[in-house]
Amino acid sequence: MAAPPSAPVPRSTFYLRRPTPGRQCSWSMEESAAAGAGCREPPGPLRAAAVPYFDISVHQDDILPGALRLIQELRPHWKPEQVQTKRFTDGITNKLVACYVEEDMRDCVLVRVYGERTELLVDRENEVRNFQLLRAHGCAPKLYCTFQNGLCYEYMQGMALGPEHIREPRLFSLSADVPEIEVLERELAWLKEHLSQLDSPVVFCHNDLLCKNIIYDSTKGHVRFIDYEYAGYNYQAFDIGNHFNEFAGVNEVDYCQYPAQETQLQWLRYYLQAQKGMAVTSREVERLYVQVNKFALASHFFWALWALIQNQFSTIDFDFLRYAVIRFNQYFKVKPQVSALEMPK
Repeated sequence: MAAPPSAPVPRSTFYLRRPTPGRQCSWSMEESAAAGAGCREPPGPLRAAAVPYFDISVHQDDILPGALRLIQELRPHWKPEQVQTKRFTDGITNKLVACYVEEDMRDCVLVRVYGERTELLVDRENEVRNFQLLRAHGCAPKLYCTFQNGLCYEYMQGMALGPEHIREPRLFSLSADVPEIEVLERELAWLKEHLSQLDSPVVFCHNDLLCKNIIYDSTKGHVRFIDYEYAGYNYQAFDIGNHFNEFAGVNEVDYCQYPAQETQLQWLRYYLQAQKGMAVTSREVERLYVQVNKFALASHFFWALWALIQNQFSTIDFDFLRYAVIRFNQYFKVKPQVSALEMPK
């Protein structure tokens, strides 16, 4: 207008192994930075592989010297005198400092120092495993390294929320109203199987025929389309079904405005007659009617996914998440009735 189910973890890059004697490293994102450093596997219990470990301790009450030693290993091209730091004071378990050289903090390393004796409460090995697993599925920042009493990871751009923010519906409605990934994958497979049997011809389509993209010149009696960014070859029935969906509007969506069957049949008859240059049969019109209303489901599905992507990246002042939910809701509302439509004999 998302990610496949989680695979089993055993034998992935997150498996555990015991340290073997001698100098060695398990590499992930920071291979080149750590390659020349004296990193080794820590003694003791099993630990997650694929993350560099530095035998460095950072003093809780004087974080900066130890943090800069870690930065020298992780960002050797940074000049020490240019490194800026910022302390975060919201946490009550660990101590956290950001290290960066550019004001926009696009490349920023967070150094987190574990609180004193917090290992009595927190399984740090399990924490690293969880970090890696979540990162592999796009749900966590990059984990750069671990050290004696902490770890370093990527700074995530954004704002840490306060109590006044988490009450906002736009922040918590995603998990409640947007279908789970597994549901979306199942619906996508159903659409592919169901719509491929309709034999709708592939034609050059506009693919975004909302009202504002249609210009009517009353002096000449001409209708013209504008904005061709989504134009391309597609199923004929998709373009028409998508246009019918746009009768509901965008800013204030009202699917009561979706054209009634009588209106659709009249519209489709005019369309087919203009396409063929001759009169058409009722069977031809009814056949296109079924195709169009089934492909209108694909239109809902497409623009709902489009809105989810826009919600993440667009700077336009529009409630994309709400729009995605509206399109998904309409898809599931009309699917039983539409899927039961049969092609005329």
